[in-house]
Amino acid sequence: MANQDSRSSPETVFLAFLGGAIGGMIAGILLAPKSGEETRRVIQRHTRRTEDDIIERAKEARAALDEVIERGKHFVDERRADVEAAVKAGRDAMKEQMDKYRD
Repeated sequence: MANQDSRSSPETVFLAFLGGAIGGMIAGILLAPKSGEETRRVIQRHTRRTEDDIIERAKEARAALDEVIERGKHFVDERRADVEAAVKAGRDAMKEQMDKYRD
């Protein structure tokens, strides 16, 4: 048999952990002292609360992103104005120098 490395990759370890966690959750639900209908209602309530929480956090993240975008636009506009002013000043100075040497 070929010499195999006995260490597992991080992906394999993560998948094994995830599989164990999911298996544990399923076993916990199946072996719970509550009835199936009651358990489903509890899961539905939890799912709704989680969904509402995720939606609220997504709205907050969107608002924060919009604010960052607006600040970025403002920053770019300011820098554009600075660059335009510098280019104009450079052109004016070059024109003055050229006029000075023409006379």
